[in-house]
Amino acid sequence: MAVQVSWIKPAVWGAIGGAVATVIVGFSWMGWVLGSTAERIAAERVDSAVVVALTPACVAAYMQQPNVTAKLTEFRKIESWKQRQLVEEGGWATPRGGKSPNSGLANACAEELAKAKT
Repeated sequence: MAVQVSWIKPAVWGAIGGAVATVIVGFSWMGWVLGSTAERIAAERVDSAVVVALTPACVAAYMQQPNVTAKLTEFRKIESWKQRQLVEEGGWATPRGGKSPNSGLANACAEELAKAKT
């Protein structure tokens, strides 16, 4: 004995259409994101926070070198990518406990050193 209800098929299609519309509106206009996207955004924010927090320490460490005036003058004469490389090689862009330099920190530190007054 099959139950014949005329409204079941349109109701199921309406529910499917509503679910699809909710997903489209949620992801396109309401700012929903996938978990992987949220993790990527969080990692980018952490990296930028590290750069902001550690740039003054990087500049201060560079400025504590002996004969810093002459070294800063030479630093300003070299190309920008070499400035970043010099900061990385000097160890000023390596966070405490880190094994490798942070390239974003090296860039920010080199920019600040190029603007620094002796």
